[in-house]
Amino acid sequence: MSNADRFTRFPDRPRYIQLETTTACNGACPFCQQKDLERGPFRMEERLWRKIIDETRELGITYRPFLQNEPLCDNRLEEIVRHIKRDPTAWVELNSNGELMTEERAEDLLATGLDEIRFSIDAYGVEVYEKTRPGINRDKVYDRVTRFCELADDTTCVTHVRMIKMEENVGEREEYRRYWEPLADLVEFVPLYKWPWTDQSEKDVVLKPCPKILGEMFFFTDGRAVLCCWDIEGRGVIGDINLNTPLEIWNGPIVGNYRELLSRGERDKIWLCSRCDAYKHLVWAPPNVGDD
Repeated sequence: MSNADRFTRFPDRPRYIQLETTTACNGACPFCQQKDLERGPFRMEERLWRKIIDETRELGITYRPFLQNEPLCDNRLEEIVRHIKRDPTAWVELNSNGELMTEERAEDLLATGLDEIRFSIDAYGVEVYEKTRPGINRDKVYDRVTRFCELADDTTCVTHVRMIKMEENVGEREEYRRYWEPLADLVEFVPLYKWPWTDQSEKDVVLKPCPKILGEMFFFTDGRAVLCCWDIEGRGVIGDINLNTPLEIWNGPIVGNYRELLSRGERDKIWLCSRCDAYKHLVWAPPNVGDD
């Protein structure tokens, strides 16, 4: 399938919906722009997260009730996951740094029917951990995530433990793998991406399509839908759940315009994308090759 075909045959519904139920995070990771976040409100109103979920039921969507935050900072998380799981076609995923995952919360979340969780743990030893995840207690994370994995072993919840590859943790990866492989369903080592508009300049523009717009949808706490999970400042707003349904936004003219530009790799014409080098090594299939 060619680049243009991928965007012309754009699905009529998103495969993934991320909703930022709070802007809070218990970490201050040096690579993450969340610590500089100034927009509000602090929490998404209940009427908004219920509207997003209720208006996309029975569509087989994967929901991620977090965005630029730590989901466990929201004490409503279990309620939100339970509400999503009333839809038998829905799948629920979380990303967490793990520090707030007490045994009580682990049991409560597993009881909701949580389908998948990825724990971001970027070191094995205390010294390296304090450099990669400042403000978060390494020993508490290891104790609590270990216990979660043990509890999840008797459920259908899929557990991931992932390390972002950095210079600081190069020498710890094998020890890290040996510790976590007996506990988690999957141990991953992932690249560190740059947030748009951090270090990139006009010379760094990547004139390529982007897969994000093909199946993912993102909502801020105020109900605005944005183009990308890395859009921390709202540079690519595509709609507002206060005014429209999720599918009206997804199939609306603003997204259609972005889709057309990205099908041609014209990131430079989109304010947000004009300073993004994500997926710069992505190779799109030539025409009539591949199914997706």
